[in-house]
Amino acid sequence: MKRDRLIDSVREALAKTGFFLSEPHGERGLCFDFVARRDNLLLIVKGLQNVDALCKATAEELRGIARSLRGSPVVLGERTGSGPLEGGVIYSRFEIPILSRRTFLDFFEEGVPPFIYSAPGGLYVKLDAEALRNLREQGQLSLGTLAEIAGVSRRTIQMYLEGMSASIDVAARLEAFLREPLVLPMDPFALVDSAAPASPAHEPLEAFERELFHHLERLGYNVLPTVRSPFDGLAQHETRTYLAGVESADTKLEKKATIVSNIGRVVEKDAVMFVEHRTIRVCVQGLPVIAREELRKVKDRDAVEDLIAERKG
Repeated sequence: MKRDRLIDSVREALAKTGFFLSEPHGERGLCFDFVARRDNLLLIVKGLQNVDALCKATAEELRGIARSLRGSPVVLGERTGSGPLEGGVIYSRFEIPILSRRTFLDFFEEGVPPFIYSAPGGLYVKLDAEALRNLREQGQLSLGTLAEIAGVSRRTIQMYLEGMSASIDVAARLEAFLREPLVLPMDPFALVDSAAPASPAHEPLEAFERELFHHLERLGYNVLPTVRSPFDGLAQHETRTYLAGVESADTKLEKKATIVSNIGRVVEKDAVMFVEHRTIRVCVQGLPVIAREELRKVKDRDAVEDLIAERKG
């Protein structure tokens, strides 16, 4: 399946299951293709035919955006260089969960979660450690007996009882012997380390962007510049987050504002456009427009937020 068809089919399924979607921005090479929200779940979605195309820099920016927006990043793909992605399996690369289209649709359309995840060395499952402990106690089974059945060491059985994952073969042998299910379903969007610090952009910024973001940082905002995103940065202070669009050419302002405004509505964050040269418009597509010379005169964060509030459409 081609990438565009992959993205379209996933968008159709999400819309049918109650998600509010941003419009696809249509640009290749960016770290996500669209965002989707349903209640408290915000998905930041990237589609790839071959998931080997996901590079470290793209994944870092995708993770940084997801953390800032309290969303869940996910890459949907069809294959790797070694073959197709298997259904019902969570893959990962650079700490980003990767799912096949079928696994993703099963999860949201059918309510069928994946039970397997891929890691170095093979495919693994999460065991229900409490159920395993109870079954061992009820059957008065020694660690040695379970180790012999599973084909592992007694120390490994002890680690399973403490919550360690197991290979598919080991789990199957234990379930067959105990005659009870032990494998737990998995949430593919609970694997991202939300506490990790956001990574800065690797590419150098344009002079105007660099000046703009440094000024916002001096005013007390935490700024995440983005170079592979439809918007140009995120500015945060406490519970407030702004999507920032930056444009030097007035002829491109309308298009950029349309894209940023659309994403802002779905992620439920305010957005603002910063322009290098003053324009007669102070609001485009409902977004406040602030020129470089205006921002230079601003001395504190309250003044920035007052200016944004005044110009909201």
